[in-house]
Amino acid sequence: MDCATIKPGVSCVFMSKKGCAFNGGACHQVIDKCEGCNRIIEFPTGKYCSSYPDPASKWKKGNCNLATHLKTEAPKAAAKINPLKASKRGAGR
Repeated sequence: MDCATIKPGVSCVFMSKKGCAFNGGACHQVIDKCEGCNRIIEFPTGKYCSSYPDPASKWKKGNCNLATHLKTEAPKAAAKINPLKASKRGAGR
């Protein structure tokens, strides 16, 4: 259903015939850590995340997994070398 409380016209999974079923009865505004994210939508009532109704809870245990403004690098693991094969390669030269 479309939101009728804070984000009018936006499709919301928490909206029902009785109103917003999310904790507190409405979506929560974005926090400072969200600034720069592409998922932020501005409404007359404030700035809200288009993907998650409570952005502050996404940041409690570290970085938000939906944040588009953060670039995470995968740790590069050192290649494990088999010592037996390495000694054979060295002996062949």
